[in-house]
Amino acid sequence: SQNEQDSRYYAAFARIPCLEPRNQQEAYDLTREAFDLSERLHVPVLLRLVTRLSHARAGVRLQAPRAQNPLSKATDKTEWMLLPAYARGRYNALLQKQPELLRWSNSHPTNRLELEGRDTASVVITTGLGGNYYDENVEDLLALRRSQNRSSLPGRLHIGAYPIPQDLVQRLCQQAQEVMVIEEGQPFVEERLRGLLPQGIRIHGKMDGSLPASGELDPDNVRAALSIPTRPRLTVPIPEIPGRPPQLCVGCPHGDSYETIKLAVMGLESVAITSDIGCYALGASSPYEVPETIVCMGASVNMAKGAADAGIRYAIGVIGDSTFLHSGITPLIDAVAANTPMTLVVLDNSIVAMTGCQDTILPSQRLPILIKALGVDPLHVVELEAKRPLIGANAEILKREILYRGLSVVIFKRECIEALKKRKKEASARSIKTPPSCADPTGESVVGGEK
Repeated sequence: SQNEQDSRYYAAFARIPCLEPRNQQEAYDLTREAFDLSERLHVPVLLRLVTRLSHARAGVRLQAPRAQNPLSKATDKTEWMLLPAYARGRYNALLQKQPELLRWSNSHPTNRLELEGRDTASVVITTGLGGNYYDENVEDLLALRRSQNRSSLPGRLHIGAYPIPQDLVQRLCQQAQEVMVIEEGQPFVEERLRGLLPQGIRIHGKMDGSLPASGELDPDNVRAALSIPTRPRLTVPIPEIPGRPPQLCVGCPHGDSYETIKLAVMGLESVAITSDIGCYALGASSPYEVPETIVCMGASVNMAKGAADAGIRYAIGVIGDSTFLHSGITPLIDAVAANTPMTLVVLDNSIVAMTGCQDTILPSQRLPILIKALGVDPLHVVELEAKRPLIGANAEILKREILYRGLSVVIFKRECIEALKKRKKEASARSIKTPPSCADPTGESVVGGEK
């Protein structure tokens, strides 16, 4: 995604439970719980993972494995029919489950209320990973409060299960004058507190600038929000280090394809080049700087059509082979129906490269067959080898298709350089044969003729 959307809003909108782990063990345990809860309540359950948790790993205590449920169909088929009459009934059934969801949330073990021996005038609510950053600073927070003649930590509620446990929030804030909300992502809990609590309680968090509204939380910005002095740190003078932005691999076929596109559009006016999500998105940066839009999977085709419809004379969409199969076919059919004057460039590297060189849904040789079957004029479905010595000749062919006042598709073909390395490595491993073993008369094992 373009940023880290806060999926708690989706859960609240759909009125379904949401579980937010704060460490790897909770991620494992809550995932298992989510399946059980979903089956018990007949609702989807959303598991919210944030960047820092997803990029970390740790050992976990496994639970006993559970056998797969017997295959069975829903006994009430209307649960899976969203015709208006059924949908209204399903929504009413969902509303009737809300009190049960609130009871579940108020008693969930990840929603922990800490009040005994705590300062109840100034309290803290943490959620998910925000609880970890609070805990990292809790000793220094206690030392700070003792220096201010306040001997106890703030009352605290940690939330790991939603809907927001309203009973626990109200118990926490019963005598509170101010509350600090520490949550990763958007101010989901902070916003809702303003409808749950009396107006006289001051609420601090992302909405009043106590915590940064964008970017990730960390122990230091949480520390600042709690008014704890900055930790002493060591500063080491080092020379300026050149930036190393992500770039296409050396030898990547997409580099030659982008050089071809640049050469083909040279001198043309009213050009729009829309691209898509994948390795080839790196063609937007130096030294290529070709794509002008990168939004989501399949958007390159729709946006090129939209640009042509809006009056751009030479609209060019750029999409990878696996992304085309995932999300590009439907918008191409739209362009076929209108014979839109645009050119779709499919960068076919024969693999799903960006996510680890998985196989594509269809092999490369079937792409032209599929595209022609969608209705693209076979005379304007062109296959080119994406090789550096062919850039000039390929640019002439591509320019001819760009100038054509109808729909054309140009497929640049060459295997991903990383997939090629992987394939050669696997072939080499298969070619290494272990010498046959046998036994000598003494009974000792002999391999390759040696004991």
